[in-house]
Amino acid sequence: MTVTEDTTLARARAGDDEAFRALTDPYRRELQLHCYRILGSMLDAEDLVQETLLASWRGLAAFEGRSSLRSWLYQIATNRCLNALRARSRRPQEGAGMADPPRPTRLIEPLWLEPYPDALLASIPDGSPGPEARYEARESVELAFITALQHLPPRQRAALVLSDVLGYRAAEIAAMLDTGETSVKGALQRARAALRDRLPADREAAPQPDSLAERELVARFADAVQSGDVDDMVALLTGDALLTMPPLPLAYEGHAAIAAFLRYGEDRRGAPLRLVPTRANSQPAFGCYLPDARTGVSHPRGLMVLTLAGEEIAAVTWFGDVRVFGHFGLPPTLLA
Repeated sequence: MTVTEDTTLARARAGDDEAFRALTDPYRRELQLHCYRILGSMLDAEDLVQETLLASWRGLAAFEGRSSLRSWLYQIATNRCLNALRARSRRPQEGAGMADPPRPTRLIEPLWLEPYPDALLASIPDGSPGPEARYEARESVELAFITALQHLPPRQRAALVLSDVLGYRAAEIAAMLDTGETSVKGALQRARAALRDRLPADREAAPQPDSLAERELVARFADAVQSGDVDDMVALLTGDALLTMPPLPLAYEGHAAIAAFLRYGEDRRGAPLRLVPTRANSQPAFGCYLPDARTGVSHPRGLMVLTLAGEEIAAVTWFGDVRVFGHFGLPPTLLA
C-alpha cells in the first residue's frame, strides 16, 4: 500500500466510514461482476456485494495486509457466494411454466440465470488479470461461459473464476478458500475439463461489438420480430440454433422447433412485440414489450439476448424476469 492508502486504512479502522468507502468503492463494480460469474444472477450478486462490504467493514481490524486489499475483498466475496450457493440448493429449481408449449427438442437442467448489462461492464476499471488468466474479459462474461459455469460444483466454479478469469495463482486461491494447494489444482483440472465439454468449440466468431455487420444482422432480426414474421426470424438463424428460457428446462434446437415455438408465442400474445435495443453479456439484446390493444401502451414482457456466429444468430436466450429492466436503463412502459 502507498502512504496515502495506509493513512486511509488507519482512518477506516478508527471508524471513518468515508475512508472505508474511499478504500472499497473502486472495487465495488468488479466485485459485483465476480459474484455474478459465480452465482449467474445480477440481483443476487448485488446483494452479495453488500454483504461483502458489511463483512469487510466489521472485520477491517483483522486485515493484516499480508495480501492486497483487493484480494482480501475477493476472498470475502467468494466465500459469501459459496455460502449463498449452499443456501440456494433449497430454492425451487424451475420458474413458472407455460400453458401447453410446443414439444421441446430436449429438456435441460433448469438454471437460475440472469443477464448482465454492458453498461455496468463499461464502469469496471480495465485492470490487468494475473498470470494464470486464460480467458479474455469479453469471453468470460458471455452467456455461453456464464451458463457453463453454473453447471460446475460451487468450489470448482469459484476456483476456476479466481484462476482462469482473474489470474490468481493456486497458492493464493488455496488461502482464499481455506484449503490446500493440491486440492485447488485438482478442482481446476476437473473444472477445465467440464467447461471444455460445455463451451461451443466450433462456433464461427461473432462480429465485433457495434460493428456494421453486427448492427445490420441485429436490425434485420428486430424488424422481423416487430413485424411478427416468424419465417424471417428463422431465416437469420444457424441450422443448429438454440432457443432457451432460463430457468425453464425447455430447449428448442433447429429451424423447425424454433419456428414452432415462435408461432406459439405469437398466437398467445396476439400482437408482435416492440423492442428497445440494449446490450447484455457483451452481446446484442432487446427489452421486449407487449402492446395493450386497449390503451396502446406497451408493458415489459422479457429481455432477449442474441448470440451471433458469423453472419447468423446461433442462440436466442429469453429472460422473463422484468425486474432487471431498470438495471439496463430500459423504460417501464412504451407509449403508443
